Amino acid sequence: MTEYVGKSVFEGIAIGRLKIVKHDEAAASVEKGTPAEEKQKFYAAREKAVAALNALYDQALSSVGEAEAEIFSMHAMMTEDGDLEDAVLAKIDAGESAAQAAEEAGFELSQTFIRIDDEYMKARAVDVIDVSKRLSGYILGKEEQAIELKEPCILASSDFTPSDVVKLDKSKVLGFVTTFGSDNSHTAILARTLALPSVVNIRDSIDLPFDAKMCIVDGFTGKVLVDPDPKTLSEYEEKKKETDAARARRQALIGRKSETEDGREIHIYCNIGGAEDVKAVLANDGEGVGLFRSEFLYLENDDYPSEQMQYEEYSRAAKMLGGKLLVIRTMDIGADKQASYFHLPHEENPAMGLRSVRICFKKPDIMYTQLRAIYRASADGNVAAMVPMIIGVNEVRWVRKVAEKVRADLAKEGIAFNAGMQIGIMIETPAAAIIADELAKEADFFSIGSNDLTQYTLAADRQNQELADIIDTHHKAVLRLISYAADCAHKEGKWIGVCGELARDLGLTEFFVACGIDELSVSPPYVLPLREKICSLSANKADKDTFIK
Repeated sequence: MTEYVGKSVFEGIAIGRLKIVKHDEAAASVEKGTPAEEKQKFYAAREKAVAALNALYDQALSSVGEAEAEIFSMHAMMTEDGDLEDAVLAKIDAGESAAQAAEEAGFELSQTFIRIDDEYMKARAVDVIDVSKRLSGYILGKEEQAIELKEPCILASSDFTPSDVVKLDKSKVLGFVTTFGSDNSHTAILARTLALPSVVNIRDSIDLPFDAKMCIVDGFTGKVLVDPDPKTLSEYEEKKKETDAARARRQALIGRKSETEDGREIHIYCNIGGAEDVKAVLANDGEGVGLFRSEFLYLENDDYPSEQMQYEEYSRAAKMLGGKLLVIRTMDIGADKQASYFHLPHEENPAMGLRSVRICFKKPDIMYTQLRAIYRASADGNVAAMVPMIIGVNEVRWVRKVAEKVRADLAKEGIAFNAGMQIGIMIETPAAAIIADELAKEADFFSIGSNDLTQYTLAADRQNQELADIIDTHHKAVLRLISYAADCAHKEGKWIGVCGELARDLGLTEFFVACGIDELSVSPPYVLPLREKICSLSANKADKDTFIK
């Protein structure tokens, strides 16, 4: 038996024969022409790629739905991206072949996304590489091959492209295992859509001799066991029966309130990166959206997104939610999320530098434009705004002054909006938590950004693997700050939520109940497990002292 360990993207147990998929990495031989000829090859390949991606969109629409199909529209846009084109042409002028230039330009562009400390954006790096490889393949005359499945099996590969995924016979896939990938890779998204136990980022390639061997995917621990011994196989078959029964039990929670045994209700909202993700929220019975990451509109464009572009995205999400709350976080650019057109200065310590609302102080038009778009969307649904990286009362007051001007201007122009739209803030710095009593008088609600709050409180960069042993997400200092912020919010009659990774930590659910946290915002797949946990607790018996004393 050989064991691999990676990151689980959907809980459960999968047992079946392994099918190892190897992608063709060998470069076809091709003669290099003049720069003009190579550029012509690039443009011809781009035209072919766009046509193929549009065809894949139509195919995906019928086989996996609009949410999955949308990726092909995005890839078509990436294929025609001006930055990618400029980089390819520059490399051709420097003497490279069109195929080599396309791959290298795509790889370099992907590094921009990989450096961002956000799993959703890291996954977009794979999209850029997929697009560049498609272009290179067409230049070299390669044809895409579909993965043929003769029987139900567990698929393993370095990663699966959207093209691989859409052409699969889904009825014959028991689970996925990938060498690379993340929570937001297309493999992970499909695994959650189809409820398939899957593990990504095992970091090691599964050897070809293991093809057709029996395999176990443990979606609870992230373990992948190839060629298990009879005892292990028997134990996992029994565990699979139990987990399948548990999943059926959780499905019975759909439509129920998320409330404790003694009637204390806690709303379970979801974190999303765009309007398209609302479908996953609704499919998993999320009660709203506690974090709409608006910065993706900035990161995925070559210039500041217009008010209209933002409005259309926010409005679409609000309408899809049908009255459920949509909390839009104002753009969180800076630190690990860089957009070149912002022209931010180089910083030695960007995590503590010019980011989020701090950029808006220097470029107030950004906040004004975004708040106009959010206020306009508030006429189309239940919308709220949330401002990150707050450390002082003056910052909240400044945002409110901008909001006041926005409301006055929209009213003067006769544009509909909700004048009573809530404006909340994120508590993600120790400074904000410590003066939460003052901030609660200014903000309409709080949302704990536990990821940043943890790294700033512990003075430990969460991207630094060397510090993994000391980044204790259950550290008393972090939990005490959360508890104090909750007390301050409630004293002023304001609600408070948690939208960082801690929200989905079932080991802390009792602590959040004891603190009186009103809302937890998680990735859509965690809604039902979290609801089950809340329903098993008693608010009167929950004791926060066991966590912070």
